[in-house]
Amino acid sequence: MPNLLLGEFIGSAIFFAFGCGVVANVSLNKSKGNGGGPIVVYTGWAMGVILGVTVSLAIGNTGDLNCAVTFYKMLMGLYTVPVALSIMAVQILGGVLAGALVWLAYLPHWEATEDKGAKLGVFCTSPAIRSYGANALCEFLVSTMLFLVFFSMGSKFVSGPNGFPSGFGTYMVGLCVWAVGLSFCGPTGYALNPCRDLGPRIAHAILPIAGKGGSDWAYSWVPVVAPMAGGGAAYVIAKALGLI
Repeated sequence: MPNLLLGEFIGSAIFFAFGCGVVANVSLNKSKGNGGGPIVVYTGWAMGVILGVTVSLAIGNTGDLNCAVTFYKMLMGLYTVPVALSIMAVQILGGVLAGALVWLAYLPHWEATEDKGAKLGVFCTSPAIRSYGANALCEFLVSTMLFLVFFSMGSKFVSGPNGFPSGFGTYMVGLCVWAVGLSFCGPTGYALNPCRDLGPRIAHAILPIAGKGGSDWAYSWVPVVAPMAGGGAAYVIAKALGLI
């Protein structure tokens, strides 16, 4: 249990630090990556998944790094409720640490950036068009599709009778996250992960970031509730289809 939680904490911190870091690189003034564009962001997040999961697996043999993934594993009976809640808590704390690391790494650039929205966007998602129902629907649908793909990876027809070679599944997960970014980032910035959004958002709220604005708590429920519901829906669909 201690190694499991440590793996989830450090793995989440690395995953979210690379993800938030690529947004900072593209968004903050006077950064050498400024203006790099969305493809750079999607690729950075996908690589962040691979790096974070790799470390989490090495330390704790889990690699969830996503409260919604932990939730559907709980539904499958792989975790008890207390264990699942403990994992989710350290994932969120990993997100807070990630936000702090990115803040420190780009320390001179916060003051050089006037756009408060750009600063907030380094830490958490926000919708292109604010419509809470539509935003939640997007996050729910995309999360459901993503997690259904994750369930499908366990099929013997996909991974073979002996499963994927060690580490290959990690790259498949990164590829999935990259694909989601390319196809469905437009409406909401594709959180897909409650702790990815909530942890760094908390960091934004508590850190002394130069010239920051509010942390947009009015929207914060969308990237938490909708992916969790998507994880539950994917579990039900996968069960009905015989994938689990």
